[in-house]
Amino acid sequence: MHRLSGRCHCGSIRVELELARSPESYHPRACDCEFCRKHAAAWTSDPEGSLRIHIADGARAATYRQGSGLAELIFCGNCGILVCALHRSDGSLHAAVNARVFAGGAGFGSEQTVSPKTLSDGEKLERWRKIWFSNVRIITGGDPPASPE
Repeated sequence: MHRLSGRCHCGSIRVELELARSPESYHPRACDCEFCRKHAAAWTSDPEGSLRIHIADGARAATYRQGSGLAELIFCGNCGILVCALHRSDGSLHAAVNARVFAGGAGFGSEQTVSPKTLSDGEKLERWRKIWFSNVRIITGGDPPASPE
């Protein structure tokens, strides 16, 4: 497993992921919707990996739903960085993380443009279940683990 740590600008929200393959084999998905373009989001995930989201102060985390409203977007309410997207369904949690929260791009491969707005809600959900992290844990409170600057 390959471990990476990232964070929002102020460090209030940190993420740790374990990837099944080396980072350069992952190609972050730059969604072409207006919302993701405005936030320069490029999503990465690994259904065989794991994601830990550490939120030091739950009052500083902000959520937003846009478009179809199926995904819950997590922002830092302090510095405004878009950190991850979550989908909760039938007791399961799937997530993708914004590759931009990793210093220096973390060695990911080149980005690819995707257009989920062309998919039906059912097609989006099926895609997310196949390619997003399914081993996701959200930890709120306490000091998050240190991550490289």
